[in-house]
Amino acid sequence: MRTDFQHLLIQQDGGVLTITMNRPEVLNAFNDSMLAELTEAVEAAAQDEAVRCVVLTGAGRAFGSGQDLRSLAEGRSSGAIGTVSRHVQKYHRVVLAIRSMPKPVIAAVRGVAAGISCNIALGCDMRIAADDARFIEAFARIGLIPDGGGGYFLPRLVGVGKAMELAMLADEISGPEAERIGLVNKCVPVEEFEEATRAFAQRLANGPTLAYALIKKLIYTSAESDLQTSLRLEGELQDIAFETEDHQNAVVAFLQKRPPEYKGR
Repeated sequence: MRTDFQHLLIQQDGGVLTITMNRPEVLNAFNDSMLAELTEAVEAAAQDEAVRCVVLTGAGRAFGSGQDLRSLAEGRSSGAIGTVSRHVQKYHRVVLAIRSMPKPVIAAVRGVAAGISCNIALGCDMRIAADDARFIEAFARIGLIPDGGGGYFLPRLVGVGKAMELAMLADEISGPEAERIGLVNKCVPVEEFEEATRAFAQRLANGPTLAYALIKKLIYTSAESDLQTSLRLEGELQDIAFETEDHQNAVVAFLQKRPPEYKGR
């Protein structure tokens, strides 16, 4: 995949692809260019067989401060941006690409993750945060509602009551508190953040990638299904998993009492 983006840094280490949003002078706020580049990078990563885990993070001292309101205002006044709902659909494309990607996506959050940046992090499969992280559903502060899937992700992660509180009061949630309420999977001291993220991502990249893709499909579909539908899908996906090279090799490794080596196929 290409690496010559204006507002993204792309780095691959083995099977781990790290996408870094790179507008640190505005705390990685989204303008149209960075949004388009992120969409392209995520969709390309989904198709790249050399990529077995994706890490999404921000440059400098923030994950992201949300929509660049100056850029949005300029776009609306010039007519470059039509209705807000049409503009938000561009974020929906990124979120849907992350959710449908047949490999794990980790949001690695340092500093602020506000507004749409927060909800893109919530749209990832897992989240690791530094203890200086601050999650803010900032929309109500400017008289708006959570977008980018916030209304979907929040109640599924923290429950309806807590989601209402986060969305209406728009208070900051620290990294440790985010871990306590289930908003993130893991919170680590900031000085350990980079190494912990690297280890987390490498562990996933070394795992059974195709099985991970099937797990994503099972869990995300089951969240919207009744038990019978989920059980039927479980059987269908297990049939697929049973025929994978990773499963066959893992069984042999188990019988030989050695660690399996997964190829992601």
